[in-house]
Amino acid sequence: MKFNEETALKTAEFLLQIKAIKLNNSHPFTWASGRKSPIYCDNRITLSYPIVRTFIRQQFAHIVNEEFGTIDLIAGVATGGIAQGVLVAQDLGLPFAYVRSEEKKHGLSNQIEGVVQSGQSVVIVEDLVSTGKSSLNVVNSLHDAGCVNKGMLAIFTYGLKVAEDSFKTAKLPLITLTDYNTLIKVAVEQKYIKDDDLISLNEWRENPELWSENKIKEGF
Repeated sequence: MKFNEETALKTAEFLLQIKAIKLNNSHPFTWASGRKSPIYCDNRITLSYPIVRTFIRQQFAHIVNEEFGTIDLIAGVATGGIAQGVLVAQDLGLPFAYVRSEEKKHGLSNQIEGVVQSGQSVVIVEDLVSTGKSSLNVVNSLHDAGCVNKGMLAIFTYGLKVAEDSFKTAKLPLITLTDYNTLIKVAVEQKYIKDDDLISLNEWRENPELWSENKIKEGF
């Protein structure tokens, strides 16, 4: 769920202004999975803008205090959640660790980097959530290490049903600063996209797999 409407609108506005979110129906983007999409999100760009970076850090810290109270650890999801997580941990005066999607193939073969102790309560910081698969892999790794996972924070979610179902099954709260629906609303209001593009963007949101398949058939 998004934290609140005011934060969601402001975050969406920032992401569009700094081009962390790119929308393009005519030349769709290719995700790492091979799927085609009219939207691409790169929240690492937020780190280059102090005002945006500070806003995100403050909102995350506020959510931790409001929703989770006293916790022992902030954990970042590699790689996009590392810097964001460090900023939040520093703001709250908490220890920090980060988690890879899988164990290293060399050295100590760590998947979790940093000091993590069994029984610690942890809030996980992610930059964005798409299907939720990689995010929940991190959750499982922390659980296996004995941590008590309180919830996950993310800047942005595409709001895909598969992710919503996965977090519900995992019984883990996911709180985001903004989401796809809010982003599209702001993009239309501020003329980042044309009204004609809205139909395609809504079609992708309803069935991203079918949208991708059709674009691939069209030669994109």
